Amino acid sequence: MHPRRSPALIVAALAALLLSCLITMSARSAPAQALACGTANAALNRPATASSTENAGTPASAAVDGNAGTRWSSAFSDPQWLQVDLGSAQEICQVVLQWETAHATAFRVQVSGDASAWTDLYATTTGTGGTQTLDVTGTGRYLRVHGTARATGWGYSLWELTVRTTTTTPPGGGDLGPNVHVFDPSMPSSSIQATLDSVFTQMESNQFGLQRHALLFKPGSYNVNANIGFYTSIMGLGRNPDDVTINGQVRVDAGWFGGNATQNFWRSAENLSITPTGGTNQWAVSQAAPFRRMHVRGNLNLAPTGYGWASGGYIADSRIDGTVQPYSQQQWFTRDSTIGGWLNGVWNMVFSGVAGAPAQSFPEPPYTTLANSPVTREKPYLYVDSAGAYQVFVPSLRQNTRGASWPGTGASIPLTRFYVAKPSDTAATINAALASGLNLLFTPGIYHVGQTINVTRPDTVVLGLGYATIIPDNGVVPMRVADVDGVRVAGLLFDAGSVNSPILMEVGPPGSSASHAANPISIQDVFFRIGGAHAGKATTSLVVNSDHTLIDHIWAWRGDHGAGIGWTVNTADTGLIVNGDDVTAYGLFVEHYQKYQLIWNGQRGRTIFFQNEMPYDPPSQAAWMNGSTRGYAAYKVADSVTSHEAWGVGAYCYFNVDPSIVAERGFEAPVNPNVRFHSLLTVSLGGNGTINRVINDTGAPAQGTATIPVKIVNFP
Repeated sequence: MHPRRSPALIVAALAALLLSCLITMSARSAPAQALACGTANAALNRPATASSTENAGTPASAAVDGNAGTRWSSAFSDPQWLQVDLGSAQEICQVVLQWETAHATAFRVQVSGDASAWTDLYATTTGTGGTQTLDVTGTGRYLRVHGTARATGWGYSLWELTVRTTTTTPPGGGDLGPNVHVFDPSMPSSSIQATLDSVFTQMESNQFGLQRHALLFKPGSYNVNANIGFYTSIMGLGRNPDDVTINGQVRVDAGWFGGNATQNFWRSAENLSITPTGGTNQWAVSQAAPFRRMHVRGNLNLAPTGYGWASGGYIADSRIDGTVQPYSQQQWFTRDSTIGGWLNGVWNMVFSGVAGAPAQSFPEPPYTTLANSPVTREKPYLYVDSAGAYQVFVPSLRQNTRGASWPGTGASIPLTRFYVAKPSDTAATINAALASGLNLLFTPGIYHVGQTINVTRPDTVVLGLGYATIIPDNGVVPMRVADVDGVRVAGLLFDAGSVNSPILMEVGPPGSSASHAANPISIQDVFFRIGGAHAGKATTSLVVNSDHTLIDHIWAWRGDHGAGIGWTVNTADTGLIVNGDDVTAYGLFVEHYQKYQLIWNGQRGRTIFFQNEMPYDPPSQAAWMNGSTRGYAAYKVADSVTSHEAWGVGAYCYFNVDPSIVAERGFEAPVNPNVRFHSLLTVSLGGNGTINRVINDTGAPAQGTATIPVKIVNFP
């Protein structure tokens, strides 16, 4: 402490700093709101600095206490100041100072864009202590309070500073933007078809492009054929799938890639019915291509024309009147649906709560069948009510489910209770809307965020359309969800930025312990990408700390092709870490991470379907070692876990840089009668590398050019 300070003024290094601000909202189609000064619900925890050495470096998180018993006091020498970082350039409208009540003090308030060239906002020379509110006008990222007359012989005593910025009340609702194409049955079929064809021409082979589209059909019947390319979602706007009928095809093939469908990613079909031309609809896809809440009045073919390679996929909450025909599909997961039949299986076909599914028969045919799904809640979706207004339907939680949910129970939320985000919005704008109590709808596009999007209110719905893509800048964590009931996050793609992010999405802070059994957080059709579109880096894609979370279809992908690809270029350790207890996961696709693909630390976890490819590109065995163990298992259950169960899990290797590489095992788990695996397999693709054991020290090596899986029915 400063040697000339009296005992009465020996204080904490930096006093209370309350930095709360709402950001200026961009103009919307909603009625204009009056400008006002306001404070957000929580501090931004931006760093505070001071010129005196005893104050410098104290973080804002340690300074937010509002306690008059602690204060910032400068050193004796001039000049002295307290500086705060608002995080971005903001329009400041008010500053509230609270200081030592026994002494007169003068302060000058300054603002700067880069903390080098300061502009005066206000100078007060009459204050005798206490609280003073200054109405100011100025814009900048940094704000500095500079003492101009000492209150005491020891310096200036300031114990609370509140910064308020100009804000509007965030408007809900509004238009859905230019990348959402809405069709009405009164429109000529030729006009609708022309739009569908134009979008497909742009998106058919646009694997890493910046364009995003959503094709929305209002209730009615349409005679069109919709070919679905990359980053394109086709959706019905009825309350139930049969409210919208496509007489034709909602089709995915692989002509753009020579009949190979293994790269038909990032597209979706949802909430409509198809009466297919010729009696069979074609949906030849691989990862991140959900077929959800659909009714096919005929057969469904999951293979490309000519039955070329395919590596999918996911169906949920659907009805297929005819037969599902996977043909060349290596694996597939179907949940809570009704089907007329299932044609064949290649490596790993998993059914959970599917009426009409084939009986359990793994390993041959490779069918893993659970009669019911233990706990489910279907994905929220947009629809148009009888008055023509947009609503989002939020389905109810269900237990021990079987078959499609519709018509089902739930609640409708009007679009006016959603902030309709556009790609030009900043994270600060989005956070202000969330803090005001709005839900969040991302329209199709690319969103760069320079700070974390914080979802803190229970039952908040965060819904993306058309593969809305969030890219973190400067290594931030792009989204965090608080440990609260009922948050639903669905329909988003997180694409790692060029500066490493520690996490791309975090559910609950570390140490979360609240029970959400009656109203869990859910993550549905949320996808993660590191590399491919550009060089990206992220240590872990998804971390789940909250208990009872539902994970319903993710694809976490460290890119193996595209731009920014390489062992030291698109770096990423792990796709998914589960720390919460009682977490249930359906449809986990996790691929190419450089260490464990999945780490499960929580108790009583359940996984129904897991598909993995190990990293293609370790440069050598020495570069891919887990201590003295060769490589990393795909699926790691922590040694501390005493209860865990998984069904229908597969791990593949394709070490194309050095085919001599060995992964010691595909799965790794403690030996405990309550840690159980069912229907496991490992595969070496074309003999490029070896997986030496299936799980722990059990199972034969997966190796050789014949690409024959090694299967285990149950473990232990």
